[in-house]
Amino acid sequence: MGSASRPALREPSYFVLAALLGGPLHGYAVIKRVTELSDGRVTLAAGSLYSVIDRLLGEGLVTADGEEIVNGRARRYYRLTDEGCRVLTEEADRLAQAARVVMDRLPRRLTSQASARQPSTARIRPA
Repeated sequence: MGSASRPALREPSYFVLAALLGGPLHGYAVIKRVTELSDGRVTLAAGSLYSVIDRLLGEGLVTADGEEIVNGRARRYYRLTDEGCRVLTEEADRLAQAARVVMDRLPRRLTSQASARQPSTARIRPA
């Protein structure tokens, strides 16, 4: 399970780290990949992305991985660090365990609710 001293990742941070699993990406590519991976649930504006990136850089979970100039603008690339991969893996495990708590109990609950809703076989006499 995850480290007891580390709080759960917020969803934008989780998906930014997940986007970088495939290798270094520049900011706009991270934004697009986050939207794809989250099925559109997480959409980041540039300002929001760079707030997340700055926090992840400060925590040592991502690092800058080069820069290039495209159309006169600097395009900085980011990559996942080993620590970022470890934290992301722990968070994915934590989420999977949390989901199992529900999924393992859901069929029994649905089964017991379904049988509770079954109509009685007793006949009702007309008045």
